Amino acid sequence: MAGPTGRGNSLGAALNDLLRSQVTPRHRLSSYTAKHWHAQLSQLTGTQRGQQALEDAGLHVTTKTLIAWLSDAEYNVRRSYRDLIHTAYENTAIVAADPIPDHIKDGQFEISGWVTTGTDRRARGTRDAAPLRIDGSRGDWDAIEELWVAGELDDSDFEDHFIDDVIVQDIGEGTDGWTFDGGSYSVELR
Repeated sequence: MAGPTGRGNSLGAALNDLLRSQVTPRHRLSSYTAKHWHAQLSQLTGTQRGQQALEDAGLHVTTKTLIAWLSDAEYNVRRSYRDLIHTAYENTAIVAADPIPDHIKDGQFEISGWVTTGTDRRARGTRDAAPLRIDGSRGDWDAIEELWVAGELDDSDFEDHFIDDVIVQDIGEGTDGWTFDGGSYSVELR
């Protein structure tokens, strides 16, 4: 029985597709689009999460002051307060990524597509060559997870770190390193 599978035009794209199908990446909530401090403050004070973000950002004003600000969009609010409101708004708008679960980090990866090491270049996952099988549990996922949580795990970085930190940890450097120089890849998690 086939497991979750990611597909892409590079190994990194296929890995990212697989990961995003299993866990939620860091993202911005679509309902947070306000630009003006007054609209941001109005939205933040409407939810408990927003009020907590204002407090966490260090906005400490009296209820009377807050009511005055909310009742007049042209109220002259100091720049330092507008900056705190903006910080709270951005902190509320961004939803943290789910951590990479153990079933992925400890999973068995079957990679199909062109794989090259030294002079050996094969289309893996075909009748002529089995998929490249990698044991994720032998890898070091720290750098991948750090980029994922920061929302900065692009396809190229994922591919580079997966090669260096997971493939090499599992099966070694290969004849002359590992290259995934094809145009179509699938990665199945078992």
